[in-house]
Formats: sequence, structure tokens, C-alpha cells
Amino acid sequence: MRVLVAFDKFKDALTASEACEIAVRVLREKHPDWQLDLCPLSDGGDGFEHVLSTAVGGHHVSRQATGPRGGMVEAGLAFVPKNRIPAAALALLEFAPGADGESTLAIIEMATASGLALLPPGQRTPWETTSRGTGQLIKAAVELGAKSIVLGVGGSATHDLGVGALTALGYEFRDAAGNPLRPPTPARWEQVARIDGTAPASLPPIAIACDVTNPLLGPKGAAAVFAPQKGLHADELSALENASERMAHLLCTHCHQPLTLPNAPGSGAAGGIAFGLVCAARAKLVPGFTFVSDWLSLDTRIAQADLIITGEGRFDSSSLGGKGPGALLTKALSARKRVQLFAGLIAASTTHDLLTLHEITPTDVPLDRALREASSHLSRSLQRAF
Repeated sequence: MRVLVAFDKFKDALTASEACEIAVRVLREKHPDWQLDLCPLSDGGDGFEHVLSTAVGGHHVSRQATGPRGGMVEAGLAFVPKNRIPAAALALLEFAPGADGESTLAIIEMATASGLALLPPGQRTPWETTSRGTGQLIKAAVELGAKSIVLGVGGSATHDLGVGALTALGYEFRDAAGNPLRPPTPARWEQVARIDGTAPASLPPIAIACDVTNPLLGPKGAAAVFAPQKGLHADELSALENASERMAHLLCTHCHQPLTLPNAPGSGAAGGIAFGLVCAARAKLVPGFTFVSDWLSLDTRIAQADLIITGEGRFDSSSLGGKGPGALLTKALSARKRVQLFAGLIAASTTHDLLTLHEITPTDVPLDRALREASSHLSRSLQRAF
């Protein structure tokens, strides 16, 4: 029996790698003769850099970076030689990291420097958070010789349109007297009178891995859809939307970009950092799960498996929207593979003759305790299933 073990994270409880390792321990105890293929997943958020770099033997570098509310956090990035990147993933990027096989691609995970998980609930607010730390990681990648960069933007704490990241790359946001605003968080945008600077000539091509198709503005935009998850109160939505529209106009004008750019699909990803980096640093968007799937050779590994075990913290309708375990599930069932899916909470009504769903959390356990005990709940659920 060949088993593909491919969990995503259980948010605020287990990383994808930790969940996979729990499954491997149980399966090795119960079925020592089974062949286990360990494949942690990421959709561009928490774990993105670790999952991709570990899969191909990349080199991790730690860096101090500005956190989402200031202060310094331990973040990092990884470097992968071009000759280790799977051909399908490299083709999706549509740029070559360099002429020789040893030239490098840097992998950056926004969540490590500017992530929501870095803040306790009481400090989460889109008005005061900055993406500056992510920009510092991009700058570090350039200084360390990266010929191209791929940035995963899931799990962000920010709604600053990438303005903070741009300050780390050489842009200045100034008030009417010409003084730089630092940090230029949304709470201070009404003071911004002009923008100075350009992206450095040494900045290599940047690809943003994301599956969000939301525009920057409007009823399906970043403020309306994602900012409430980052601490925005309902009565603040109009003010944040207006501030975002004004800042987007300033950036488009300064960078000689069309004023319609905020309407582009995906520009609302990660509090608009996708918009900011496309506008000011000529970044491009690539579909996150497709990129990760190609990087991990997921189609081949599914084809080779007799059974697939996957899961995440919450499996709901959004899980079936083309990323993570939901996308893996679709691929596996299309290939007529048996799937066992484990989640802390199952809120999606999906059935299939080859699919078995397991909700690992007992019904009487409150959320805070469920998160603390996720490893034991997952282990017991796996033991019952196998």
C-alpha cells in the first residue's frame, strides 16, 4: 500500500509538517509495511517557504525584520538553485532565475514578517499594521544574490497596499512639508501629499503566489472582504475603502500605471500588497496552489498513491475553491483515488464514494482547548480510522 500524506496547516494549532508527522507516526505503528510519501501543503500562507524549500533541499536564511506593529521579529527566506526547481513550476513563473543552473530563486513567506499570527487579537487592526518587514525580506534577497523572487502572501495582518514594503525598497511617502511618514500605515494616509522614489534597478523579477481573485476596491475588494478578519470594525469600512482608493490613485499616478489597476483580479490579495508590488515593482501574479502543486509534483504523487490522507483545521466551502486540501481532493477523486480527510471542523457538504471525512474535535470541546489539543485529537482520530 502506497499512501500519500499531504496535510495543510491546522491554523493556530499545527503546521502542515507537524500534521503530516503525526499521521506518519500513527501509520508506521499501525501498518509498518505501508510505503508513506510525506508531502506537506501550503497555499501561499503559513509554511510556504518551509514546504517549498524543504521539498527541493533549499537553503534557509534567518533575518530580523520589522513586525506588523513595529518591533523586530525573526523571519527568513530560502534560496533554491535553478537546477532544483521542477520544470513545471519554473515554466509557470515565466522567468528564468538566471542563465546558469546554480543561479538562485528566493522564496519569501509574507506571514513570517507581516503575518496575522504574529499579533494577539487585541493588536490586530488594518489601520496600524505595516508590510515593511516583507519589503526588508525582498531587499535581503536582492543583497544575497537572488536572480528572481517568489512571494507567498497568505496569512497577512496588513491592509497597507504594500506601502510598507515599498518603503523598504526605496520609496518615501511624504507629507505636505516634505517630511517622510514612517511608518506610512493607513491611519496616516490622509497626511500623504506626495510619493518619491522608484524600485531599485537591481530588483529582480517578483512573482506573487496567490489564489485570491478579489480586486483591490469595491464590494469584493480587500477592505470589504478581508479587513474584518484583521480587526476592522464594520463602521470603519467606508473610511478604509476611501483611504485605499486615494492611496491607490497616488501610487498609480506616481508609477505611471493605469488608474484601472486596482480593478485587476488578485490586486486585493494580502491587504493589497499584490496591487502595490505590481504597480511599483512590476511584480506578476501566479496561481498559488497550481504553483505549489507543480513544485511538489503533486499530480505524479497522486497517480502513484493507493490512498491519500489529507486535511486542515477547518474544511468548509472555501476549501473547495481551488486550493489546499480541497484542490488536492478534487485531483485525487478525479483520478479515482481513495481519500481520507481529517479536519478540526467539517462545514462542507461534499460526498463521494471514495471520500471519507473525519471531524477530529469532540463536539463538547471549546475552540481554545481544541487548538491546544489538536495534536492528540488528530492522533486519536487517525488511530480510529486505521
